[in-house]
Amino acid sequence: MSVARAERLVNLVLCLLSTRQHLTAERIRGIVPGYADAPSDDAFFRMFERDKTELRELGIPLEVGRNSVFDTVDGYRIARRDYELGDIDLEPDEAAAVALAVRLWDSPELTGAAHGALLKLRAAGVDVDEATPAVVEPKVRTTEPAFGSLLAAVQAAQVVRFDYRRLMPTELRTRTVEPWGVVSWRGRWYVVGHDRDRDAPRCFRMSRIAGEVHTIGKPGAFRRPENVDLMRFVANRGGDPSTPHTTTVRLWLARDRAAGLRRRATVVGEQTLGGEPGDVVELELFHPDSAASWIAGFGPDVVVLEPEVLRKSVLEHHLAVAR
Repeated sequence: MSVARAERLVNLVLCLLSTRQHLTAERIRGIVPGYADAPSDDAFFRMFERDKTELRELGIPLEVGRNSVFDTVDGYRIARRDYELGDIDLEPDEAAAVALAVRLWDSPELTGAAHGALLKLRAAGVDVDEATPAVVEPKVRTTEPAFGSLLAAVQAAQVVRFDYRRLMPTELRTRTVEPWGVVSWRGRWYVVGHDRDRDAPRCFRMSRIAGEVHTIGKPGAFRRPENVDLMRFVANRGGDPSTPHTTTVRLWLARDRAAGLRRRATVVGEQTLGGEPGDVVELELFHPDSAASWIAGFGPDVVVLEPEVLRKSVLEHHLAVAR
């Protein structure tokens, strides 16, 4: 869809949402930017018919009717009761994940769709500006020139070849890779896949890719292995990606509170802490040290029992807030 047509459709939706009356095609022609450029009446009506069909295919309820018995021409409007989203009940961590997704996919190819989803959620009264869990990187740069090409190659399962700059020793080497996925870690982008030159799984930082990324062969040339944790593989820089290593964290949760944690945890007992009844749960985390601010965000509803390092880290977050 052209940019001009997309803008015209958005303006048409806003116009029909903003009125309680049924607007005739001629009135819409004079109100909505873009229709005045039609060279003739026939051209306008063809354009308007295409736009109406497009809106209906997108699921937008276009209402046809007349304002009074004296009207001789049908008009159009969009009833807010049919258009607006219903009630959406998101937990704080789920709302934070939505906000994070919008900030994460900060690239020209993906920004539009992400912001569209965010606007719909805000229109439904969902607060998506909650603090983002620290277990996921909230700031990711997608300015690397290789990002778009590698993402497309991952989606098409197509082999790529590129020049990669090593640090020790400093040199350029050509790599032929079956890309399994792109991963963000600590504000940087990596591509993970099978390195055909070394016949082993490897990860490559995109900022060290020199020049263009070239595709080799046809799409669908390989299949990504199942049960591969790309994030853990990048974090460990070379371990076996099919064997995750986790740390068991033991927490106290206040009774019927901290639902975001409960969904990921297993209740192993009950305990009264400070006169408050609660449950003892266990949670498997890949990087417990980076989860401190996320856990601290639940306030007094969560207390870390072990490991000690995580308990101290959460306590430091609480002290910082108190100060």
